[in-house]
Amino acid sequence: MKHCFVGLAFVLAFFAVTPIFSQTDTIFFKSKDLIIGDIKSMDRGVITISTPYSKDDFRIKWAEVDRIITKAPFIITTTDGIRTYGNVIGSESGKVIFKPEKSETLDIQLDKVIGISEVENRFLDRLKAEIDLGYTMTKAKNQRQLTIRSRVGYLAKKWLLSGSFNVLASVQDDTEGIGRLDANVTYIYFLQKDWFAVGRLDILSNTEQKLDLRSNTKAGLGNFLKRSNHWYWNFSAGASFNNERFAGDAVNRQSAESWFGSEVNLFDVGKISLLSNVYVYPSITEKGRVRVDYKVDLKYNLPLDFYIKTGLTWNYDNQPTPGANIHDYILQTTFGWSW
Repeated sequence: MKHCFVGLAFVLAFFAVTPIFSQTDTIFFKSKDLIIGDIKSMDRGVITISTPYSKDDFRIKWAEVDRIITKAPFIITTTDGIRTYGNVIGSESGKVIFKPEKSETLDIQLDKVIGISEVENRFLDRLKAEIDLGYTMTKAKNQRQLTIRSRVGYLAKKWLLSGSFNVLASVQDDTEGIGRLDANVTYIYFLQKDWFAVGRLDILSNTEQKLDLRSNTKAGLGNFLKRSNHWYWNFSAGASFNNERFAGDAVNRQSAESWFGSEVNLFDVGKISLLSNVYVYPSITEKGRVRVDYKVDLKYNLPLDFYIKTGLTWNYDNQPTPGANIHDYILQTTFGWSW
């Protein structure tokens, strides 16, 4: 009987420690501490690792990491323009030895790494999303306003598919309602040396410019002019086809355009991040016509993946349909959650 109790105790002890030793990743810090778990990602200067002894993931500054050990395959991105998929096959202080899937081994300094992405097998594990809500109600004229903003992204080995949706609806007594909707779907195929190919569909509808619907389909090439663990700046350009349907009796339009765009993202400023982009559309088929779309979002991160966001979106058209304003803008403050 004694041997049975000893055997049972051994089995229970084995299963008790198995979750710890089943973890394949180890992070060594410059402080000589370490943590064992599953590395999920490194993005915007922060590495995320899950452990069996905490329900919440640990998020640690990448600058504090001395070396890592992992057997899982990752997408790794560097400041030198390298973006490749493979495995870490060795590590030293301040360096990893990385074996890409289809090329020779690379020695990569940790301070050159700006992204590590785990390519999950499950569809939902590859998704990132966020949703914002805002609501205003005033007694005067029984005014009510609803704002909804959302964004979703799906990451694969060599491409990224993302989309966003932004709607505002405002009603009040004795006044015509105000409505605005803008949305986009973007496909990015990553090339080497920080280049990428992009295809994008933009949708816009607003009462200020008498737009029932504008759909703009564009394709082009872009390059990250600067990328680090603190910010990035890219530039892109190409051609687009613009299809517009207006309210009332206004004549619908179809036109070809060139386009130029730039985006800046600052994300290592404490709990604050800033994202701003601008697209300029000189028309090819309508002489002298120029359109501009501009957006800036300021985000303050709260605990548990909640945040507060303030954003400005501005749309300009120097040749609007008759009776419409040359520009429209929306300033929103919303409360959101990301996952």
